[in-house]
Amino acid sequence: MKRPLGLFAAGFVVVSLLWAIGIAWPQSRGYSDVLDWLRDRSISDAPKYDRQQLHADLRIAGFALGDQAHVRIFKRERLLELWVRRDDGRFALFRAYPICTYSGTLGPKLAEGDRQAPEGFYRVAKAQLNPKSRHHLAFNLGFPNALDRNLGRTGSALMVHGGCSSIGCYAMTDGQIDEIYAVLEAALLHGQDEVDVAIFPFRLTETALQSAAGSQWLPFWRNLKEGFDRFEAEHLPPRVAACKNAYVFGDAATGERCTPITGWV
Repeated sequence: MKRPLGLFAAGFVVVSLLWAIGIAWPQSRGYSDVLDWLRDRSISDAPKYDRQQLHADLRIAGFALGDQAHVRIFKRERLLELWVRRDDGRFALFRAYPICTYSGTLGPKLAEGDRQAPEGFYRVAKAQLNPKSRHHLAFNLGFPNALDRNLGRTGSALMVHGGCSSIGCYAMTDGQIDEIYAVLEAALLHGQDEVDVAIFPFRLTETALQSAAGSQWLPFWRNLKEGFDRFEAEHLPPRVAACKNAYVFGDAATGERCTPITGWV
């Protein structure tokens, strides 16, 4: 009887390892399985980006490569804004890039395979940078975040990347992602723990929301507007957490029943 039990135990260990490597670990990194992860890790043959001009542009604007960064994305305007922290602690706009393409329509991503680009508040840590992407360069947004999970939303491998093609990501040109990636990478390597990325359907002014009064997503967008307004007023990315089925900001984000929005640990 000992041999069958031993074989069963060994088989259980092997299956557990395969599950951990093939599914559990990739899902903790925003991928559906290990094949999904491998598809996004093809080494690019593109020449290494020369950052000399970027250094000069940042210096002229009063910044330096390595300063803290913040990203805002607007779907309808098809715009990605790259903000950099000034000496006074607040962030200022460095450059706005036209988004080459994104898939889906206005509104949040709901389910794996819906080809919808997400909306909401995300954070990018060093582990989310992908210098070997098949899309030139990429960083994973960290979808689903804590609120997405609370709401039962599913999806994987949601990126900002180069290549100008999308099935749920925000795609830039290779030249644009060279600059954006360089600023985020340098910020994370110089002490910024995580880069806040805020994704909105459009600029959330009261007028714009009133014009969207018939949308099913109006309550969700009004919730996003709370974070949008805080940044507009302070030029500081707000502290964000998921509390039940909504984002909360500032001191409220430290509540016991709230889960902070974080990047990959």
